[in-house]
Amino acid sequence: MRVDFTKMHGLGNDFVVLDARSKPLPGPITPRVAAALAHRHTGIGCDQLILLEPSATADFAMRIFNADGGEVEACGNATRAVGLLAGGPARIATVAGILETQASPGGISVDMGEPRFEWDAIPLAYALDTLSLPVGWETLETPAAVNVGNPHAVFFVPDCDAVDLERLGPLIEHDPLFPARVNVNVATVIDARHIRLRVWERGVGLTLACGTGACATAIAAMRRKLVEREVEVQLPGGALTIGWGADNRIAMTGPATESFRGSFEWADFA
Repeated sequence: MRVDFTKMHGLGNDFVVLDARSKPLPGPITPRVAAALAHRHTGIGCDQLILLEPSATADFAMRIFNADGGEVEACGNATRAVGLLAGGPARIATVAGILETQASPGGISVDMGEPRFEWDAIPLAYALDTLSLPVGWETLETPAAVNVGNPHAVFFVPDCDAVDLERLGPLIEHDPLFPARVNVNVATVIDARHIRLRVWERGVGLTLACGTGACATAIAAMRRKLVEREVEVQLPGGALTIGWGADNRIAMTGPATESFRGSFEWADFA
């Protein structure tokens, strides 16, 4: 049985979107199926596989599978991409809660909800001050920890491009301090309105852009009073605007793009 897909990206962070809102897939998305479809040589290729399903509490539901096949709670870039597919304002149910999207002059805006800072909400293995964790991995020290639907560790460094993130990222991601693993962000504050960022994404690796990483990094910088309450976060794939409102909710705005559409034989990947 053939299944249709839409290939999309947000600043180069790319997705294969499967729409099961009106017609169920031939079978479940298992870790093996997700990883096979995400494989860049033998599958369609993507950072995340996105599954849209009906929802009783929102316009529709979104499930997110990383390239390694693991299901995760949130993905900001994917939410913008799905918001573009929706063609208008949308309420999207996720594991992290209901996210709202709408068109804006900067592309698609997403209400990413409220950040969490409690050590057991990150989660960490034990209680620590999440504004400045007293831990380090070689030159990367005292990160801030933030949960914006998924867990992030944010390191502020003089030059994020100089960090060997491909080597240090997996060490930190899999450290026992982070029982659910963690996304690793290395950031350089340029001025009060601009941050440069690179991300090692949990279950994916180095990525051109990470929407939740941009949110977590901006919030961490705001908590440390390094930047104003609205900033531009510059990632290798492009820029996102992140605001933290007086209502404690995070607004993320940036582009989303449909690349192409196609179909595949389900039996080839199941």
